[in-house]
Amino acid sequence: MKAIILAAGKGKRMRPFTDTTAKPLLFVGNRSLIEHNVIALVKADIIDLVINLHHFADKIQSHLGTGEHLGANIQYSHETKLLDTAGGILNAVDLIGADPFVVLNADIFTDYDFSRLINAFPLEGEPILGHLVLVDNPDHHPNGDYAISDRKVNGLSLLDPDADKKLTWSGISVLHPKLFDGLAPGRSPLRDLFLPAITAGRMTGEHFTGSWTDVGTPERLDLLNKA
Repeated sequence: MKAIILAAGKGKRMRPFTDTTAKPLLFVGNRSLIEHNVIALVKADIIDLVINLHHFADKIQSHLGTGEHLGANIQYSHETKLLDTAGGILNAVDLIGADPFVVLNADIFTDYDFSRLINAFPLEGEPILGHLVLVDNPDHHPNGDYAISDRKVNGLSLLDPDADKKLTWSGISVLHPKLFDGLAPGRSPLRDLFLPAITAGRMTGEHFTGSWTDVGTPERLDLLNKA
């Protein structure tokens, strides 16, 4: 199984740090965020990685190289302009291939066991287009994104009586290339692809309760390093 790490964004909320470097290169402990994630994927025997790049692309590529020193095989997908999450993946589809693949935001820090994702898709039954790892809602995102019922993801509106069951997408998933069928090249978010798949009952999910941080602001980075 391959994985794509989404590392192209400008990290505006992380300024002033991201005025001089890419957010995935900020350190937690003695390693950069993106190194922590590469190492975690390799530990799960997911070694063939694609990383999409835009903001300070040269610094990320220089920092990681081929990934050999981390036990990985890294290829890069360059974006001349930001394509958002779905657009960035579509831009890298030739490197990803035709099989389900892991998608991981470069700016999260977690102890999630990525080997759980290798068998996330059922071998029989109705075709699944994606599997989302959901976490408890953090303080900065109290309303959540999706709920899970019988392992299927459903999108509840805030007016739904069960809206308090919603959880937050962790930035970890397994997606099938067929999810991107018909998507035109250009800027596009994953959420726009998720919703039709969720409505069709073709998106599964799991609730992860371990350690997870969306390292989106200097304050969160500072708290994480103190912890």
